[in-house]
Amino acid sequence: MKNNKDLNNNKINLLLSNIPSVEIILQNKALKPLIKKHSRKVLTQIVRIVISEEKKNARKNSRLYSSKERINKIKGYLEKDNLSMLQEVINGSGVILHTNLGRAPLGKEMLLTVQASLSGYSNLEYDLAEGERGKRGEIVGKLLSTLSNTENSLVVNNNAGAIFLILHALAKNKEVIVSRGELVQIGGGFRIPEILEQSGAYLREVGTTNQTFIDDYEKAINDNTAMLLKVHQSNFQINGFVHQTEINELKKLGKKYKLPVVIDLGSGTFLNTENFGLKHEPTVQESIRNGADIVCFSTDKLLGGPQGGVICGKEIYLNKISQHPLFRTLRVDKITLTILQEILLSYLRGEAVNEIPIWKMISCPLEKITARSQNISQKLKEENIPTFNKKGETAIGGGSLPGQSLPTELVVIKPPCPAKIFSQALHSYRPPLVGRKEKEFFILDPRCIDPSLDKLVINIIKSTYSKLQ
Repeated sequence: MKNNKDLNNNKINLLLSNIPSVEIILQNKALKPLIKKHSRKVLTQIVRIVISEEKKNARKNSRLYSSKERINKIKGYLEKDNLSMLQEVINGSGVILHTNLGRAPLGKEMLLTVQASLSGYSNLEYDLAEGERGKRGEIVGKLLSTLSNTENSLVVNNNAGAIFLILHALAKNKEVIVSRGELVQIGGGFRIPEILEQSGAYLREVGTTNQTFIDDYEKAINDNTAMLLKVHQSNFQINGFVHQTEINELKKLGKKYKLPVVIDLGSGTFLNTENFGLKHEPTVQESIRNGADIVCFSTDKLLGGPQGGVICGKEIYLNKISQHPLFRTLRVDKITLTILQEILLSYLRGEAVNEIPIWKMISCPLEKITARSQNISQKLKEENIPTFNKKGETAIGGGSLPGQSLPTELVVIKPPCPAKIFSQALHSYRPPLVGRKEKEFFILDPRCIDPSLDKLVINIIKSTYSKLQ
């Protein structure tokens, strides 16, 4: 028995000894263009993975890969890595602020505007008027303060960072009063109670999930209370028998006990959403006007900019926050500030709806969407691709305006294969096209697609359909 086992091991070892070395595999002519494109280091790592797999396969099946199999597996790994590289994606999913696709697109026009400032040096922390060191983000802070009608404004790397910094700087080792109905979970599994805990502040829950009154807040106030916190339910909604305490009520209570009122708006908008056929979403300037001492919100949601978090409000609190050591750890770079500067100028000029991509999508009339959708379908039908149109809804997404959607006209395609395989093939195109699957159909929503890309979308679908027939 032992001899048989030893004999088998000897056969396996002999088989494994015939696997080419990493160096020999890399010398294969088929890999030369890949080495040039991706680097020798990247290919070396992948070759080692393939060799490791081949050894396992040899022990299990007593056979080695052919040279062609080996090369194809290396190419397969490279293709998978290529799909993971950050790149342009055409969003036909029907979700405008798609978190998985980077939320708010910035648009080519916006990037062309900031190109000169980003391609070389910039006065990020240099005062050109005085010829000495300046303050990072000062002009963006001024633009935000002008737009929101506040005394001061700061920018950090995201809104979770903003609320954490506010709590840590103003309420460490003290109590923060918040309604139970506002203990939300935000993207990535982060929860407001956990952020409160990590900040060093103590959570004091009041009211119930669906009913919280001003008296609930007042009964909870004690000598260790640091602030009154209100978190906007920007990514979910509660309907029915509900009551929420308004900002102006909290302001009166805060004034009575000398406590700041902090509002976490989440998505944060400066435009009236009801002007676009959506329900009212509290604006930043409205929250300030109603009595908030501090408001924080994201910059890559309804503002339509790059990732960031804004803290705006009264000077007395903002100064303390800006002087806290943690502020530096959360500060943003020149790319974010330069793009935000142009985004804010667009709002101040009154051109946001015409210049910022998400608002161009939101404000686009259904008639225009329908015309584009029907044109795409017609072009595909001319290539004998089974296609039809149907009414649909575009979601705002990104934890903004929960349950709200805009009417749209969808492009519905019957692929020559299962919809999942067709969708995966579209992901392999350059640029990848992302839609959604419904039963045996593949669906695109033109509202989320820049009109200048319609011809490209048609060509991508035609090419992919042809290959899979």
